[in-house]
Amino acid sequence: MDAPDLKTAAASVADIATPQASRYLQQLCKHFAHKRPVAFDQTGGRIEFTIGTCRLEAGEAILRLMLDAPQATDMPQLQDVVVRHLERFAFREMLAVDWRAA
Repeated sequence: MDAPDLKTAAASVADIATPQASRYLQQLCKHFAHKRPVAFDQTGGRIEFTIGTCRLEAGEAILRLMLDAPQATDMPQLQDVVVRHLERFAFREMLAVDWRAA
């Protein structure tokens, strides 16, 4: 896992059990690529938001989301944006997203 950016005031991680980890990673990255700087492949991705960064890693049955925010007060909004969009793509699954401090 990459180290958080030096300007990070808050970091958060969630490991989400899903057999569709790579699919969701790619869908999220493609979706945000229309408006945000994004880089991704089948197993990893990075989305740059104005309020922080989302890094994604897809394993065989786990999607890991790693968020870094320069302002700790922006972390709840960053978590909300990422989860709301993920839930749109994963509407057939009930994903459990439990954030923990990184």
